Amino acid sequence: MMHVAFLLLIVFTDGASSKKVCSYQDVLDHLNLTTDNSVFKLTRPILDYTHPTIVELDIILYAILAVIWNNERISWDPARFCGITQISVPRDMLWKPDLFIYEMIQRDDSPLNPYMYVSHDGTIISEEDMKVVSTCKMDVHKFPFDTQRCNITIGSAIHCVEEIRLLPFSNSSRATQFSREVMKTQGEWEFLQLSVANYNFTFHDRQWEQLIYTFTMRRRPLLHVINFLLPILFFLSLDLASFFIADHRGEKLGFKVTVLLAISVLLLILNDILPSMSNKTPLIATYCIVIFALMLLSLLETILVTYLMEKDSASQEKLRQTDNWEDKQEKVKIDNCNTEEKRQTCCSCICKVSDGEKQHELLPVAEEVQRYRFRCNIIIASQVDKIV
Repeated sequence: MMHVAFLLLIVFTDGASSKKVCSYQDVLDHLNLTTDNSVFKLTRPILDYTHPTIVELDIILYAILAVIWNNERISWDPARFCGITQISVPRDMLWKPDLFIYEMIQRDDSPLNPYMYVSHDGTIISEEDMKVVSTCKMDVHKFPFDTQRCNITIGSAIHCVEEIRLLPFSNSSRATQFSREVMKTQGEWEFLQLSVANYNFTFHDRQWEQLIYTFTMRRRPLLHVINFLLPILFFLSLDLASFFIADHRGEKLGFKVTVLLAISVLLLILNDILPSMSNKTPLIATYCIVIFALMLLSLLETILVTYLMEKDSASQEKLRQTDNWEDKQEKVKIDNCNTEEKRQTCCSCICKVSDGEKQHELLPVAEEVQRYRFRCNIIIASQVDKIV
């Protein structure tokens, strides 16, 4: 009985000792990554320098940049390490392709992912969240109903096409679908399409390869229509309605000047909204200039009408003053007739004789010379007797 128990103990012990314990450290030790081996950092990871390193890129509009390449010095058998097919290692332990974005004008300040994924077949995957501030040639001729296309060009700094080949990991339709799925908010812009294409160029007898991602976006015009286009149209309507204001008042001219100043403020706001890199004049600028010119002509018309009315009023006032002066002159002449020297010339007589009767009529004179009428009648009567 003791022998049987001993044999069972031996069997159980052998079974326990044959169970294999695996860890990621074993894989790192196998790959010789735990020591400071500069071979994995400084040189391109190939066994034959004539073989190019294939780098696959995948960009999503949500600012995720996935870079995949193959390291020929790294490989292990997953069966020897309990089926471990992928491990994560610090970024500084391995070589990375020197990729950069040509249009980028500001350094990325996004937090850097400190790890990379390494597969058992040597495939290395690096994913980074990047905030790209780039230049883009925009066409704002139809602003705010415009559609823009911006490029993100990725290439290597020192490696030509014989050393590094850049291939897209996702085609245009797949990249567009992924971008629409991950985008939670689009703000002023509506995402339409993301296309990818390869481009090669030659410089100093060496050929370089680039991967170009083109983003197509359409502006949402509702905000600009409500905040800009409609107010200008309303101001034009107010300017047209001002023609019903009476011209003899000063409110019409002041009202038009106020509306014109409001349009000027909106033009200053438009100057801040529109980018200054456009080669064509935006239609909205033409629209604002035409309305501004119409309102300016309306203001000049009001000024001209006001000037003519003021000139006509001045002429009427001058004519009224002239009439008053003539009345005064006539009164002075009548006063002069009251003198003794001109009394006879100031009197006249109209005599009518009918039916044997003689009538004597005296022409009336001013009331101021009534006291001299008697003498004039004597003179006139003597003249009538001579005629008879």
